[in-house]
Amino acid sequence: MSYQALYRVWRPQRFDEIIGQSIITQTLKNAILTKQISHAYLFTGPRGTGKTSAAKIFAKAVNCHHLENGEPCNKCETCRAINDGSLNDVIEIDAASNNGVEEIRDIRDKVKYAPTKADYKVYIIDEVHMLSTGAFNALLKTLEEPPANVIFILATTEPHKIPATIISRTQKFDFKRIRPEDILERMAFILKQKKINYDDRALKLIAKAAEGGMRDALSILDQAMSYGDDQVTYENALQVTGSVNNDLLTTYLEQIIQKDTKSALITVQNILENGKDASRFVEDITSYCQDILLYQQDPQIVEQMELGMVDDKFKKLSGQISDEAIYQMINELNDIANSLRYTAHPDVYLQVLTVKLTHLQSNHVATTVNPGVSADENDKIKALTEKVDDLQKEIERLRTATPTEETESQSSSAPKPIEAKGGRVHVELAKVYPILGKATRKDLTEIQQVWPDLMNQLSVKQKAVMGVSTPVAASSDGVIVSFKFSFIFQQAQASQELSDTLENNLDRLIGKVPQIVFVPEDQWPKIRQDYLASHKDELKNRHETSQQGQETSSDEDNDGEGEKPPTDGAKPIVKKAEELFGKEILDIRND
Repeated sequence: MSYQALYRVWRPQRFDEIIGQSIITQTLKNAILTKQISHAYLFTGPRGTGKTSAAKIFAKAVNCHHLENGEPCNKCETCRAINDGSLNDVIEIDAASNNGVEEIRDIRDKVKYAPTKADYKVYIIDEVHMLSTGAFNALLKTLEEPPANVIFILATTEPHKIPATIISRTQKFDFKRIRPEDILERMAFILKQKKINYDDRALKLIAKAAEGGMRDALSILDQAMSYGDDQVTYENALQVTGSVNNDLLTTYLEQIIQKDTKSALITVQNILENGKDASRFVEDITSYCQDILLYQQDPQIVEQMELGMVDDKFKKLSGQISDEAIYQMINELNDIANSLRYTAHPDVYLQVLTVKLTHLQSNHVATTVNPGVSADENDKIKALTEKVDDLQKEIERLRTATPTEETESQSSSAPKPIEAKGGRVHVELAKVYPILGKATRKDLTEIQQVWPDLMNQLSVKQKAVMGVSTPVAASSDGVIVSFKFSFIFQQAQASQELSDTLENNLDRLIGKVPQIVFVPEDQWPKIRQDYLASHKDELKNRHETSQQGQETSSDEDNDGEGEKPPTDGAKPIVKKAEELFGKEILDIRND
């Protein structure tokens, strides 16, 4: 007979051979022993966790006349026929390729006929979530009123895609990911039965790489055996899984902590030259960072997860890096992992990642750790540096609240960007001030009138962003839009597509393309106040010039008649503020 893969040869034939699902198998055995057999079952869970195997064993058990404590005997004619796949009363259907209404209608028609040899006719529908809506509706009627001698077993990896009406008519069993130690024990048992030599570290690496799937673990083990000529070594396991040696990962992270960019880049280059997969390397680094974070909280958890592979280097490294540094590293690793999916140059992204990681700590006080100092002293240093940082921020806040004349004069000539909440997006006053310098109430009113029409022309996503925005100032060539929430303001600020859409639609509505500038609502009053204060002289001169022009015009119109006293006694700056923002939003206070 031709060679069969390990996962086929060692497929469970009894409930007690299913690894890591003891609660489910015990429940099914009890149901068979007590004759409390349901007409429909739903087995859900990740791939390779025993769903289809459990369904076939259950089909044997309900039809076996020689049960042994709820287990099929695997010796009688019925059990052997089910194992061979020759029993017509056990029908296995792949819903991925038979997902139409006609296939389900065929089942509905044939389900009425009694089984030929077995006691129960069992339908095992694998990947049931692939059925079409019409097929689910056709299946629903059969599940509502099934014949007494028919059992449906539905298996899927994506239960959220199954209609609730189907789920409510079944007994649902959730298969969990298999623990690495259980996978390790099963692989060791198989290799001992086959009398094949193996390295414990290799099996631990394969068990971890399988991510909770026994079938995946056996497939990787099969590859490692073929690659090593029936010898399972640690090096072979590394090659087959594409993983990186733990020593290399430790060396890389040590270089990151020490900010040794050059050495870290050389390490990455060596890893790529050895044929390691870039995505797998990022996953391994992320998992390593996760282990460090967990080890700092509870060492025993990591010892169990890593199957005793935690060494002295790992323990030393976990004491040299802070949790804040790990958070930042994981964020960067996640960003790079997403980018690697769509690139043909993974080496470039890994080099960029390395440079970013070696420079992260310099920007964050919380990541400063002294390797030669104990953990308690490091915590004290960290607390003190945080207090110093808070005091510096408070000093800066007080300076901003009470600006000097020098600061005011500097701000009028070279406006600085204001940092929004979150510290990542800034308000560019260099764009805001020119609009305020020419802003009029007339221009703002014009924008406010067309604003609802402008919102109607946006996409659903863009409407969601702009739904908390309001135009607060406008000139002939610019509009200032205020956002109620800072994080929404940041999203709008970062979207060039949104700005382009707004400007294009304004061109259609008002016949011109004004520049659109975004500001957060909580900072808008201060921006407005700072502008009026820093441009006081300019606004006063402009107001006096306009007053003289009005008086000259008035003299000419009156043909030499006597001067008329001014009817408006408002201050120039208040007058300009009314022109910019309207009377209803001003709060005039006499100093």
